[in-house]
Amino acid sequence: MQYTAGLRRTATALAAAAAATALMTGCGPTGDAGAAAPPSAPPAPPASATATATPAGGSGGSSSGGSSSTGGGGSAKPTPSSAGGGGKAKACTIEDVRVSPAHQADVRPPGTGTGAVVVSVTSLSTCTLLGFPQVAGAGNGAPDKNLPLATTNSGTAAPVSLTPGARAWTKLTFVNVQGEADGYCVSGSTPVVFPSLVIRVPGAGSHQIGMDDGQFAECDNKVTVTPFSLTKPS
Repeated sequence: MQYTAGLRRTATALAAAAAATALMTGCGPTGDAGAAAPPSAPPAPPASATATATPAGGSGGSSSGGSSSTGGGGSAKPTPSSAGGGGKAKACTIEDVRVSPAHQADVRPPGTGTGAVVVSVTSLSTCTLLGFPQVAGAGNGAPDKNLPLATTNSGTAAPVSLTPGARAWTKLTFVNVQGEADGYCVSGSTPVVFPSLVIRVPGAGSHQIGMDDGQFAECDNKVTVTPFSLTKPS
């Protein structure tokens, strides 16, 4: 009976010790194996929420829309050298020029007709002339009766820059009339007399002019012309 009671006391003591041990285990760490895990880090936000809309190259401009640009992504702007034909004066128009009456040239083919005349174009503004004139015999106020002359260009055309009041010159050389009175043409054709001519200035319209002394008498309805130049022909 005493043996049985001792066993009971011993079992009770062991149970109490085991309970105390379990309580201590739950209240604190007992080494690496029993340590409480640290709180986990919050999940990283999605990449789409943190990515910045910066294109490759880091210029800060949109990566779409055609050609790329430099200097902060701004659009390229024309410079003065690329605008308005590189800064050159505009081509002369009909409003920019005035054509003076023709004057008989000092050097002309032998004969009794007009032979050759010089014609000047005076600029009313800053502009550029380039090319050869075209010539027609005026139809006495009826443009549909104008008679274009077969034109041969002589020389090489170059741009002629004009300022207000400046002149450009051209020379018209005809197949000259021979003989006295009504004269005759070497080719056998009949001489033609025009009170006035129509001069077409390249880019600057048609202008009807007379001679400052006399009329235009010529043969074969042909004319040789020089390009417009700042030098007055002889």
